[in-house]
Parts: sequence; C-alpha cells; structure tokens
Amino acid sequence: MTANIAVFALVGVGALFALIRLLLGPTPFDRVVGLDTLNIIVTALIAFLAFVFKNSLYLDIALAYGILSFVETVVFARFLEGRK
Repeated sequence: MTANIAVFALVGVGALFALIRLLLGPTPFDRVVGLDTLNIIVTALIAFLAFVFKNSLYLDIALAYGILSFVETVVFARFLEGRK
C-alpha cells in the first residue's frame, strides 16, 4: 500500500516537471518534448492503474493512448520542422 503511494507521488513529481517544461519551454521543440514526456508518464500511469485495480481494460486504454500520443508527437514535430 505504501509502495503504491510512493509510486503515485513520484509519478506526480515527474508529471509536474514535464508540465513545467511544456509551459515554460524556451523553444517550441522543448514544448513538444515536454508534451511527449507527459504523454509517456500518463501512459505508464494508466498501466500502473491496471496493476493496482487488477483490470486488464486499462491496458487496452493505455495502448490506445500511447498510439495516439505517438501520432500527436510526430504531427507536431513535422509541423515545427516545416516552419523552419
């Protein structure tokens, strides 16, 4: 039980740092990296929730979210590459 609380706290700290990079990134590329990091953290959090609640439906949700976040990152990167 305390291990779960520690994991959620550390994930929250990581998400906070990624959110700061997303909001305060000096360049648009830093913001894309912050968004990608935040998406990875959310995907891992959903997978951890599947373990905590012992429900495999969360793994399907994590997989779909991971695929969509990858496509989102590629689209933003391509958009920023074309703006140079």
